[in-house]
Amino acid sequence: MSQNFHTTLPAPQGRPLRIVALASGSGTLVQALIDNLDPAKVELLAIGADRDCTALERAEKAGLPSFKVEYIPKVTDREQWNRDLIAALESWDADLIVSAGFMRIIGAEVVDRFPGRIINTHPALLPSFPGAQAVVDAIEYGVKVTGSTVHVVDAGVDSGPIVAQEAVNVHPSDKVEALHEKIKHVERRLIVQVLHEIAGNGLTIEGRKAQISSND
Repeated sequence: MSQNFHTTLPAPQGRPLRIVALASGSGTLVQALIDNLDPAKVELLAIGADRDCTALERAEKAGLPSFKVEYIPKVTDREQWNRDLIAALESWDADLIVSAGFMRIIGAEVVDRFPGRIINTHPALLPSFPGAQAVVDAIEYGVKVTGSTVHVVDAGVDSGPIVAQEAVNVHPSDKVEALHEKIKHVERRLIVQVLHEIAGNGLTIEGRKAQISSND
């Protein structure tokens, strides 16, 4: 379910915005953060994951700290996992948590601990096509335009306030993999752009409205 936030994350003064990134898979979004974030504006403190994955290898190669809060379906106690994830995230004292290809629904307990401080990148123009099959759903529905959304994470599935969006045209011949690659190209650039803008201006969330603030 969606929820209303009334929070402001001010732009840090005299230091970079501190972030932790969460990932589950190949880590291409993580790599985009490693390669393209300006360390004078955004400091990537650590990479976290819910399983062994290439994203953790990318962290090691980049000399970044990493951590794993393992989740095994039908085995892991969800409430305990939420508590363990909270503890791991708290230890880094980050300003913002970035879900960058993290294929696990972040529980309400975690969202409540970091209200308005978790953002996610999603391969569709929300509120259209939430969930893990967004690219497949877009093609099956026959849309002419899809894209990438950066949104605040709430207790629902891809239902939080929208921070930024960018459109991607769907060609009639596009298959799922080709379209997903086009969207990923936009996602990688958009998440870096958004983080740089938040670092400079902060982020204000009032109900359904999320706005990168202005220092003017």
